[in-house]
Amino acid sequence: MGSKTLKYLPLALLLGFNINPVSAEQAEKSTVEKIVDVQHDLFKGPREGLRSNHTKGVVLTGVFHPAESARQITSAAHLQQQSSPIVVRFSNATGFPEIADNDPKGLAKGMAMRIDLGDEEYTDMVLSSVPRFPVATPEAFLEMLTAVRDSATSEAETKPIQQFLADNPKAKHFVEYPKPFPASFANLSYHGINAFKFTNSDGESVYGRYIVTPLDGVKTLEKADAEAQNENYLMNEIRERLPEQAAEFRLSVQIAEPGDEVNDATVIWPDDRQVVELGTIVIEAPMADAAEYEKATMFNPLALPEGIEPSSDPILLARPGAYALSFQHRMD
Repeated sequence: MGSKTLKYLPLALLLGFNINPVSAEQAEKSTVEKIVDVQHDLFKGPREGLRSNHTKGVVLTGVFHPAESARQITSAAHLQQQSSPIVVRFSNATGFPEIADNDPKGLAKGMAMRIDLGDEEYTDMVLSSVPRFPVATPEAFLEMLTAVRDSATSEAETKPIQQFLADNPKAKHFVEYPKPFPASFANLSYHGINAFKFTNSDGESVYGRYIVTPLDGVKTLEKADAEAQNENYLMNEIRERLPEQAAEFRLSVQIAEPGDEVNDATVIWPDDRQVVELGTIVIEAPMADAAEYEKATMFNPLALPEGIEPSSDPILLARPGAYALSFQHRMD
């Protein structure tokens, strides 16, 4: 299904449940609805016009230049010959719009990218600076978020989140995964935590995950140096460097080998897997009407062109529904 069709799907289909106005009040809420509700509890939302998570961000524009090697794995139109306009949004974790860029709670930095395919079509990517997700299913994610929320008022000796992490070692590994303070959004690597199926013009298919690496290298700050920065140091730095100095990244795909788990976002594949370059991301300028664009735009990782298909990862399949519900709250 092409992105032109996907972006016009009714909210009900994106959420994966029926929102019949007659029965909605009586119906049991879906897992996706409950996830968004708990995020609102955690972050004191919803807030009109703002996202439920990764709320604080900066929107930029640029160009994507495909690499010839991309054609080895996919026939997707934007990965053939022509360059394409892009919009990129970098963000801090959490749903707090005023969170400081150097707050440790916001260190799972986000990168969302929209590639303009022309004729009102687009494809989106949603990436994280952490190459794994804490849990493998939406139900487990709901349980984790609920444990975080309930721990704030719990008087138990073992808080709910402590018990959850003890029972779920992969979530504990996510919490403990290194999350350095970046010197710039332009000097951080970003990862697609979900796998996609890529098919080339010969009908050959592979599964892979996106990797975005800065051409200027990864640069991080020591904790003390990060704490000394302005609370908006990342947002300010990326705006100030453009357009005099573009931020450039290499977009690649890490290819799964037979036996690699492609439907579990908690699993990191070995470093020795083949990596195919897809092209170069060149970020050139801040977006002039960024606030309006942010309010009106939902990045949808299932807005896919022919040549790229989703895996069966339940986290991937649930993400557009959660984003759509957040988008609905944002527009109310």
